[in-house]
Amino acid sequence: MRTRVSELLGIDIPVVQAPMGYIARAQLASAVSNAGAMGIIETSSGQLDQIKSEIAKMRDLTDRPWGVNIAQLLVPDATVIDFVADHGVEFVTTSAGDPSRFTATLKDAGITVFHVVPTLRGARKAVDAGVDGLIVEGVEGGGFKNPHGSSTMVLTPLVAAQVDVPVIAAGGICDGVSMAAALALGADGVQMGTRMLSAAESPVHDNWKQAVVDASETDTVLLNRFGHPGMRALRTSLTVELERRDQVQMPGLERLMDQYFGGRMDVAVPFGGQVMGRIHEVAPVADILREAWEDCRARLRQLGRAAVE
Repeated sequence: MRTRVSELLGIDIPVVQAPMGYIARAQLASAVSNAGAMGIIETSSGQLDQIKSEIAKMRDLTDRPWGVNIAQLLVPDATVIDFVADHGVEFVTTSAGDPSRFTATLKDAGITVFHVVPTLRGARKAVDAGVDGLIVEGVEGGGFKNPHGSSTMVLTPLVAAQVDVPVIAAGGICDGVSMAAALALGADGVQMGTRMLSAAESPVHDNWKQAVVDASETDTVLLNRFGHPGMRALRTSLTVELERRDQVQMPGLERLMDQYFGGRMDVAVPFGGQVMGRIHEVAPVADILREAWEDCRARLRQLGRAAVE
């Protein structure tokens, strides 16, 4: 089974790993690519010197396709485009900004570009800017979000029916049945964030991974509902307090590092989506992706047989 995403990106499994700040580095991204999907290196941390080092590492860690996310609000100029082009990057996702800012320059460099969108209006704007595809992000997903956005179930078929470029569904997807649902809604592939955050190769502290495994589907909060930027995070004593505030600022780097890699879950904002309620174990990336793709195809075959009986 092939989709437009797998054909366009040259991958075996039409899954893109989410570009999670401080997490989507070479260790995780290379594991995803080596398993047949699309690993992504992040820039949303803003640590561009470190990011350049991570991009360079990817050349030694995998010979499979991989990409880079450019979080436009945190990338001050277009020099990062020259860097990714010089390192042979062939796929870039852009987010957190105007799709027309970098799309033409990236495409002139021979790079395939997908833009992340939370609305149909954003999708149309990105297509008009000339992107090759879209990542359609439902509000149930973890991390930075449009607090007034729609769910993946609503947004994916809405956008897929209105555009002629490949669509990757993001938000609420962690396994084969959720992947099959996204394809049935009109997507050509999916993005996984929280599932990759909790994978064995994820660099975050085991306390965070265990918190995801222990969480229910109601154990997230949406911060900055009336501020900017919206953020979906794991429910902790800190985020429950922050949920009541009109405007929440991200903690300083030291507190972030204490949470991400020190395991202190109440000192910062641990991003995560509602799908954590369906994640029950920490597993290797290769196992997660293989089982998801096998189960996705099995579910689609099952539905196909049921439809003709």
